[in-house]
Amino acid sequence: METPIIEMKNIQKHFGSVIALSGVSLSVYPGECHCLLGDNGAGKSTFIKTMSGVHQATSGEIFFEGKPMSFSRPREAITAGIATVYQDLAMIPLMSVTRNFFMGNEPTKKVAGISFFDHKKAADITMAEMKEMGINLRSPDQAVGTLSGGERQTVAIARAVHFGAKVLILDEPTSALGVRQTANVLATIEKVRKQGIGVVFITHNVNHAMVVGDRFTVLNRGKTLGTAKRGEIEADELQNLMAGGQELAKLEIR
Repeated sequence: METPIIEMKNIQKHFGSVIALSGVSLSVYPGECHCLLGDNGAGKSTFIKTMSGVHQATSGEIFFEGKPMSFSRPREAITAGIATVYQDLAMIPLMSVTRNFFMGNEPTKKVAGISFFDHKKAADITMAEMKEMGINLRSPDQAVGTLSGGERQTVAIARAVHFGAKVLILDEPTSALGVRQTANVLATIEKVRKQGIGVVFITHNVNHAMVVGDRFTVLNRGKTLGTAKRGEIEADELQNLMAGGQELAKLEIR
C-alpha cells in the first residue's frame, strides 16, 4: 500500500486551558488533494500551523514519508518539503513578479569575483513556471500588485512547487476571489496534483472542495467528524456536517 507523504495521528493542541485540537487525524498521499473543511473556529488554522511547524502538538504523532517527524519551526517543515500558502501570500505588491518569486532564494552569478542577482535566469524561470501553471505574464518585471488575485495565488503556488514542495498546504485560496479567478486557482491545483504533489486544501466552501477533492475531512470545534472519499459523500451532506449535522453514518470515522 502506498505510503502517505504526511500523516497526522491523533493530534492534540492545547493553549493553556483551551483545547484547540482534540484528536485530529489526517493523511495526504502523492498526487492527492485532501480537503480540510470546517466553519470559522473549527480548528483548521491551528491544525495546518501544527502540520507546518508554526505550532508544536501537545500530543499525537506526525509521520513524513513513513518516518516519525517533529517540526520545531517552520523552516524545518519547509526544508522537508511542506510548503504553506497563506491568505496574505507573503508578497510585496510593488516588487516584480520575479523578485517575489525568488524572494530569499535569488539565483546569483559572479562578475569579477563578486556575486550579483542573476536577473535573466530568474526572469526566464519565472516566465516558464508561470506558463506551466497556465498563466502567460505580460512581463516578469511587472509589479505583482498588477496581477489578479487568482494570478497572485498561482505565483505563490508555482513558487512553492519550484522550490521542492512535496506537500502544498493552501489556506482558503479561493475565499476572496471571483468566479473566474477561483476557476484559475482550482485549475492550478489540478496541475499540481498531476505532478505528484500532495495538496491540503483548507476551505469552508463545499462547492470548491467538490471540484478538486479526492478526500474530505471535516473539523468541528477542534475534532475530526470524519473522512470520506470522493463519491462517498455529496455536497449537501458535507455542508450539513460543517453546520454540525448528524450525517456521520455516511463517513469513515477516523
